[in-house]
Amino acid sequence: MGVWQRCLVNALVFLATAGFFPDALHVANVPTAFLAAIVLGLLNMSVKPILLVLSLPITVVTLGIFYLIINGLMLELTSVVMGGLFQFSSFTSAFMIAIVLSIVNLIITDHLS
Repeated sequence: MGVWQRCLVNALVFLATAGFFPDALHVANVPTAFLAAIVLGLLNMSVKPILLVLSLPITVVTLGIFYLIINGLMLELTSVVMGGLFQFSSFTSAFMIAIVLSIVNLIITDHLS
């Protein structure tokens, strides 16, 4: 799946999640969702590999569960970069949305391959 397709899917997941769970995620508008998806993609390319290397021992010990926490941290970092236009109510919300985002990306990637 291409970069722009993944950004589109992530933006749609952000909008859907904000619609279904308005107390968990605040997205100001549609362009903000697309910008947040682009920021998330850039952070995943630049910061996430460093976090993965640093957290490799705990990821191995937890049999990969810590990877989901890293995904939640990446969403929180996206929220910090975006400011008040895109924010989560708590880390638990970011963690749950990271799980949903991972599942949706897995399903979409599986169908497009």
